[in-house]
Amino acid sequence: MLYAIIATDAANSLDARLAARPAHLERLHALRDAGRLVLAGPHPAIDSNDPGSAGFSGSLIVAEFDSLDAARAWADADPYRAAGVYADVLVKPFRQVLP
Repeated sequence: MLYAIIATDAANSLDARLAARPAHLERLHALRDAGRLVLAGPHPAIDSNDPGSAGFSGSLIVAEFDSLDAARAWADADPYRAAGVYADVLVKPFRQVLP
């Protein structure tokens, strides 16, 4: 089943985000390579693809996991969590309708 991982960044976490990004991306690449990643990306803090020093307000990941518990465990182990980038993470079942 698919699950949406919806994360909200902590205030002033851009430096921590940039430092933890390689490890975060490595895990996403592993999901992609396993054919389980639907989409992933950050929410810019301003209306721009490149928000610069404004940074990001959070992230969205939609991926396949065996269960809600497995999705939560994967999200809890994210390097962004360990680095203090994410202030809050919500994991919910997701049913893709389109495309």
